[in-house]
Amino acid sequence: MGGIRGNIRQWWGRGWALAGANPLVVDIGIALFVQCAMTMPFVVPRAAGLPPATWDAYLLSTLTVVPLVWRRRAPVAVLFAVLAANALYGLAVDGPGQPLPYTGLVVVYTIAALSPVRKRLVTGGVLLIAVPVGVWLNTRSARELTFSVFVFAAAYVFGRLTDARQRANRVEAEQAAARERARIAREMHDILSHAVSLMIVQAEAGPVAVRAAPERAEAAFDAISATGRDAMVQLRRMLGVLREGGAESAAEDPAPREPQPGLAELPALLERMRSGDLDVVYGTAGAVRPVPDLIGATVFRVVQEALTNTLRHADARTVTVRLTYGDSELDVRVTDDGRGPQPGSGGGGHGLIGVRERAAVHGGTAVVGAGPDGRGFEVRVRIPVPAAAEVAR
Repeated sequence: MGGIRGNIRQWWGRGWALAGANPLVVDIGIALFVQCAMTMPFVVPRAAGLPPATWDAYLLSTLTVVPLVWRRRAPVAVLFAVLAANALYGLAVDGPGQPLPYTGLVVVYTIAALSPVRKRLVTGGVLLIAVPVGVWLNTRSARELTFSVFVFAAAYVFGRLTDARQRANRVEAEQAAARERARIAREMHDILSHAVSLMIVQAEAGPVAVRAAPERAEAAFDAISATGRDAMVQLRRMLGVLREGGAESAAEDPAPREPQPGLAELPALLERMRSGDLDVVYGTAGAVRPVPDLIGATVFRVVQEALTNTLRHADARTVTVRLTYGDSELDVRVTDDGRGPQPGSGGGGHGLIGVRERAAVHGGTAVVGAGPDGRGFEVRVRIPVPAAAEVAR
């Protein structure tokens, strides 16, 4: 039974994919569905005294359906074609009637959903004339007129609701794309800024170390190489996720697809920073416990950005990284003994803005500014974290 349901879902998904890629297929399907509905009065037994169901009448009723195939490309022209075909059917033959004006409802819905205001106004004016005329030619009853006005108004309202929903979906998609672009920009900034800053510092210290302490020069060059390789791995990982394609592209580019770095990679990050003249002190407080991967990745990037700023701007000798595990939050502090914030800077660099954005994603806060007693610079981020049992689940 499960296999049958799976096959049905698979075929249903393929059908939707085909429909999304080929709107004409959808329009042909709608025309066939409407034709089936209009065929019913011709195949059910008819009472004596009713107009006969002749082939001429059936062919003319089909003529009213055929224009629906072009309903998206020229909806107003299709509306006039449908009205003309219906008028021909009513004047030329005395065939079975229809319980609903199917073709007219489909066209009105399409115009309401896809057409600009000018075409919708033209449609409204045409219907104000066509509906009363059609009722007069048919039954001349107020009941039919009221019913016709109601169903056409309902088709128009449904079309406008469809248009509003599609607009909302497009806005939501654009906002999601903007958020994703901002996230990618933050990741690229963090990766490249950290790697390039560390490589520049090590490269500048290399010539001095070659003359004074060759073993330190070798370590500096090893650090440059390791930093560059790590940056390349992270960039390939990110670009591999963004790259479109299936198994074919995966075979062409066997880039790793590991998760983003988290708390487990934090010691390696600090060790790379220690390879220069900067002394990095790391400590934790509270009951250390697992945190969700997304929070771990955020903490890693926050510490990475704070250390990069220390390396580039602070002229510091020591930087302290401290993680404090509370009952419901994780407190991350990165404090250096460098120059501190410059007057008028406001802490508004791209990296620090990214730190605030990363914290806000998890409902946390970020504060940047002078360190304790006004010395150095401090980045402090507080992020709510669930209990260990929730993380395990």
